[in-house]
Amino acid sequence: MPRAVIAPIALLPEGWAEQVLIEFGRDGRITRVEAGAAKSGDADHCQGPVLPGMPNLHSHAFQRAMAGLAEVALNPEDSFWTWRDLMYRLVGRLTPEQVEDIARYLYIDMLKGGYTAVAEFHYLHHGLDGKPYADPAEMSRRVLRAAERAGIGITLLPVLYAHGGFGGKAPSDAQKRFINTTDQYLKLQESLAKDCAAPGRRLGFCFHSLRAVTGDEIKSVMGSADDDRPVHVHIAEQQKEVADCLAWSGRRPIQWLYDHVPVDERWCLIHATHAEPDEVAAMAKSRAVAGLCPTTEANLGDGLFPAIDFVADGGRLGIGSDSHVSLSVVEELRWLEYGQRLKHERRNRLHDANKHVAGYLYRASLQGGAQALGQKMGAIAVGNRADLVVLDGQHPLLAHVSGDDILGRWLFAGLNRMVKDVMVGGEWVVQDGRHGDEIEAGRAFAAAVKAAI
Repeated sequence: MPRAVIAPIALLPEGWAEQVLIEFGRDGRITRVEAGAAKSGDADHCQGPVLPGMPNLHSHAFQRAMAGLAEVALNPEDSFWTWRDLMYRLVGRLTPEQVEDIARYLYIDMLKGGYTAVAEFHYLHHGLDGKPYADPAEMSRRVLRAAERAGIGITLLPVLYAHGGFGGKAPSDAQKRFINTTDQYLKLQESLAKDCAAPGRRLGFCFHSLRAVTGDEIKSVMGSADDDRPVHVHIAEQQKEVADCLAWSGRRPIQWLYDHVPVDERWCLIHATHAEPDEVAAMAKSRAVAGLCPTTEANLGDGLFPAIDFVADGGRLGIGSDSHVSLSVVEELRWLEYGQRLKHERRNRLHDANKHVAGYLYRASLQGGAQALGQKMGAIAVGNRADLVVLDGQHPLLAHVSGDDILGRWLFAGLNRMVKDVMVGGEWVVQDGRHGDEIEAGRAFAAAVKAAI
């Protein structure tokens, strides 16, 4: 027997609609969507506007443990690279149990912020001594277990990280927990395929960066499976990375990638902060997703992606929380727009023909995020997973607005507390702003961080 909810107003692919019946089966997938439906005693009646849940396309779960602890000016040249040294110290201490506890609480906070699925860019593979665990997939399975316990959908992206610099440079001792050969990586993928076949899960390929893999290694991995698996990579995040790539190859990172790899809609290019006009055009033409993480990019001083030009070229984008200094759909989308306003000294920069900034940002990030995760989500439509976010219809800012002005109020004047209820795969995981496991998970997180920091 299908289950159902009725939304007083809901964002559907064709636009906003009132009194919307959303039915879903035992597999958590939507089986029926009907606007103008009669009230039903068999359905849950939502108490506010209903939106498709947002995909979070970029996460390093373990980094939540250090969020807010690197904001001390100890080096006048502080940058991503000095922050990375602090991150490596944390990496040198974490156990599998701690990683699971950190990820579990992180994912609960993501749900409360409006995310219903996450792409976990997972490169912490091995033991403290750099040797594989008895089960080489131990850390990956801890992350999957954390997502299951929290109730969030997940695309697991085990990372191939083979080198410490461009051209196959030897890794440093601090990177020893990340390192796999191509053969080890493909065996890891094979080992995890069954784990990621469960509902709400997906497995993808992932290359840490062009610093960490060679062109031959990328081709070897991409040639190993003829499927539609998503593919993610960090690229052109910092100026030093661009300079080092030019010194090595004579080409900028995005240029080098497009010269050597057939990039298409399977790819998600994380950050791509320092993209020149020809690179922006190539990204848009290839239908790859630009994976933007504005709060982390700001926190690390990376720079601003040329989003206005990318959108004008028809580019596809999505958002991620990356290092997790913020776990809020609101903050990522707000600062995606605000960064462009500050750069260009004009208002209302990112939009489509409808001219509504919040409406464009939310819809574009739904579509780009779903593409990047390789999952049937991102829209309230038959066949998609029933991932829903219910905003607080009693909030004074939302009480007398409709249509895309609902999104405008939430994204540009609201906070996480406007998220009232969250459903993932047909199951309520947040109700009245609370997750049933948040107290116990918070205690476990605190204990894990205390032991690791």
